[in-house]
Amino acid sequence: MNIGAQYCYFLDDDEFVETDRPGFRRRVITGDQLQLCFWRIKGGATGSFLHKHDAHEQLGIIVRGSLDFRIGDDDPQERVMLGEHEAYLAPTSVWHGDSVFIGDDEYDECWILDVFSPPRDDLRAG
Repeated sequence: MNIGAQYCYFLDDDEFVETDRPGFRRRVITGDQLQLCFWRIKGGATGSFLHKHDAHEQLGIIVRGSLDFRIGDDDPQERVMLGEHEAYLAPTSVWHGDSVFIGDDEYDECWILDVFSPPRDDLRAG
C-alpha cells in the first residue's frame, strides 16, 4: 500500500473524487478489517435512499454541517438530526438513509466520516 494512501485530510479538496450522485465527493482508505469513507457532500443534496447493509456495520461521524436522516428498525419514518461532532451507529441489517445533508456556513458542505467493518467491496476502488 502507498503510505500516502493511508492518510486523509478533509481540506485536500483535489483528493476527493466525484461520485455518480450529484453533490457527493469521497475519499476512501481501506484496511484489512476497516474502511474509512470521507465524504464532502454539497448542502441540500438528497442522493441517499433508505437502505441496510446485511454484511457490514457502519459508524458515521458528522465533522461539518448536519445530517437529517432516518435510522432504526422500530420506526424508520422518524427523522433524526445530527450536528457536528455527533455520531450514529447502523449495525448490520438496520435501516438507515433517506438523508438530507445540511451544509456548514463556510463550505456549504456536510463532511462525514463513515467507518465500515468489514470493508465494502463496492467502495474499494474509490
